Amino acid sequence: MESLAPRYRPRGYLAALLPGNMGRMSVSSPMPPSDSRAWAAGRVAQAFERLTPLAARHTAAVKPRLERVLAAFAAERVGVQHFASVSGYGHGDQGREVLDRVVARVLQAEAAAVRLQFVSGTHAITAALFGVLRPGDRLLALTGRPYDTLEEVIGLRGRGQGSLAEFGVAYDELQLLPDGEVDWEGLGDALASPPRMVLIQRSCGYSWRRSLPVAEIGRLVERVKARQSDCVVFVDNCYGELVQDLEPPAVGADLIAGSLIKNLGGTIAPSGGYVAGRAALVEQACCRLTAPGIGSEGGSSFDLNRLLFQGMFLAPQMVAEALIGAELVAQVFSDLGFDVNPAPGGERSDGIQAVRLGTPERLTTICRAFQAASPIGSYLDPVPAPMPGYASELVMAGGTFIDGSTSEFSADAPLREPYVLYVQGGSHRAHIAIALERALSALAEAGLLPTD
Repeated sequence: MESLAPRYRPRGYLAALLPGNMGRMSVSSPMPPSDSRAWAAGRVAQAFERLTPLAARHTAAVKPRLERVLAAFAAERVGVQHFASVSGYGHGDQGREVLDRVVARVLQAEAAAVRLQFVSGTHAITAALFGVLRPGDRLLALTGRPYDTLEEVIGLRGRGQGSLAEFGVAYDELQLLPDGEVDWEGLGDALASPPRMVLIQRSCGYSWRRSLPVAEIGRLVERVKARQSDCVVFVDNCYGELVQDLEPPAVGADLIAGSLIKNLGGTIAPSGGYVAGRAALVEQACCRLTAPGIGSEGGSSFDLNRLLFQGMFLAPQMVAEALIGAELVAQVFSDLGFDVNPAPGGERSDGIQAVRLGTPERLTTICRAFQAASPIGSYLDPVPAPMPGYASELVMAGGTFIDGSTSEFSADAPLREPYVLYVQGGSHRAHIAIALERALSALAEAGLLPTD
C-alpha cells in the first residue's frame, strides 16, 4: 500500500506552482491564537503522559530487531566497498547482491531483491503478481478488496492497459466479515476451486479494519496449504516491516513485497522497493521487472547502496518512533471522542493509524495543519485532487524530504464518507506532537471539535 503507490503527495500538486496553476494550492492560514495552542499543547501532553508505558514498550522492541539487522550485516560481511555500484546494465553489482542477502535475512526469507527500479510498493507487488501468474490461473484475495492502486492492476477498474484480467488471469475475493475479520468459515469454499495464488493484504489500507498480525497470517498459510499445497501465498507487506518480531516468510508465506520509502528505508532511502521469499519466486518477479533471462542480474544501484544499507540500519528505530507517534495520534483523537483504529495500546501489525472524522472539513483542516508543521513545503495548502491509481480524490499532507515517503510523517485520506484520516510514519515523536498541537488548535479555531 503505498502498500502500493505513494499514499500521498506534498500539499496538492507541485505543478500548482507553475504559472496558471496557482488555483490548485494557496498559502497556509496564520498561526492560531496562543490560547488555543496552549489548550492543544496541554491535551497532547496529557495524552503522551498516559502513553509512557506504551512508548517504553515500543522503544524496548528496537533492540531485538536491530540485533537481527546487525546479525545480517555481520553474516554478509558488509564493508564500505559495498557502497559502490556499477553503471549500465548493473551486472556484477556486488553491493546490490550483498544488500539482497542482508534484506533476505532481515525479512526471514530465502531470497530477496531490493531494487531502485521499483518505483513504488504497487510496482513491486505488480511484478510479483505478473511474474508468478499465467493465463488461466486464478488469483484469490483472502482479505477482501485490495488497496485502491491494485484495482487497475487486477482489472477491477480501467481497460486496455494490460491488467491481469486482460492476460486471462481470473480473480475472486473472499469478503471480510462485517466486523472486518477474515471469513474463516467461508475460506474452505473459496479454496475449493484451486487458486494459483492467494493474496493477503497485511495492512488495513483504506479500510476500517485491523491489520493482520503475522501470527494470523501464519494461520491463513496453514489453512491454504492444507487445502491447496501448491498454491503460492503472497503477502502485501507494505507498512508492516519490523513492526512485529516475525515477518510473513517466517510463518510460511511464499512471497512478499513492499516499498523502500516506507519502513525498510529508514526515512533515507531515495526510492525503490523489494520482493522477498522463495528464491524461485523472487527470480520470477525480477524477470517481470527486467526481462526473462536477465531477472535479478540486472539493474544498477546508481551509487546509492550506502543509503539503502544505512536506511536498513536505521529502520528499527524509525519504525518504533512511527509507532509511538501512531499511539499518540490514537490517544489524542480518542480523548476527543473520535473513533480510532487501532485503539491506543491495541495490537499493531503496521504503522497506519486511522481516525474517523465524519466530515470533509475536519479532514482538510487537519491535513493543512500537518502540512504547516512539515519541514518541506510548510507554506503549501493540500487540496483534494485526483491521483493516478485511486478511485477517489485524495487529500494528502506530507512535506517530506523524500517525495511520497510514508516512513516520514504524513497523512492522507480518500475524499469519501466516513472521511477517515490515515496517519503514518514519523522520524521522531516530538515532530508528531507539534503537528497534533497545530491540528487541535486549528479544529478549535474552526469550531470543528465534537460538541458531545
